[in-house]
Amino acid sequence: MIALVRYTVAVLLHTQRHLAPILLFVAFLAVSTVNGEGPLPPVYASSAAALFVCTVWLTAVVLGLDAPEQRAIVVISAGRSATVLAASVLTALLAGTVLGALGLVFPLWMGAYDVGGADLVLGAVAELACACAGTAAGVLCSRLVIPRPGHALVAALALTGAFLLTRGFPPVNPLIQAMSTTSDASAVLSLATGMLGVAAVLLASAAAVAQYVSARRD
Repeated sequence: MIALVRYTVAVLLHTQRHLAPILLFVAFLAVSTVNGEGPLPPVYASSAAALFVCTVWLTAVVLGLDAPEQRAIVVISAGRSATVLAASVLTALLAGTVLGALGLVFPLWMGAYDVGGADLVLGAVAELACACAGTAAGVLCSRLVIPRPGHALVAALALTGAFLLTRGFPPVNPLIQAMSTTSDASAVLSLATGMLGVAAVLLASAAAVAQYVSARRD
């Protein structure tokens, strides 16, 4: 597994297809948090929402790195297609987690916000929940599930909009709404933890769907 993750990371870095979603996330952080002040939960809400969008994009990129012929070679070398898929999903989730860590510390560095321990815990849980949810959505919109790029793009836009804008649609919308309207991080922490659990279940389910669809196609 470690070797497959290292291979996936190497291919991702070599192709440089990771740059666009990462630069988009960094640009959003710079615009929304530089010289800001006040409570942190609304700031972390916008950061987590941006992370969700960028993780959807980044995950679709990671799972589409190899052409079908190259992926077949990797699967044969690894022995199981599920192992290759797991390595790709883990790579995308790790990338999202790294971006989430940046979203957690960047406002503290560039702004003058009111910082408390509960704020940092809430921010970390929210970033991880949105990274998991974004990875799940990206898996479902990847080449393994939807081979046609145009259809995959439409599906990604629809899923992203549904997660962000549909009122009460877990895990992203309820979490972002709750964080955006409060200055008390401790009051939202239990909700955030629950939404993290929902996001983890969604990610596992999305990976299972991708494995089923790609195995039938192969």
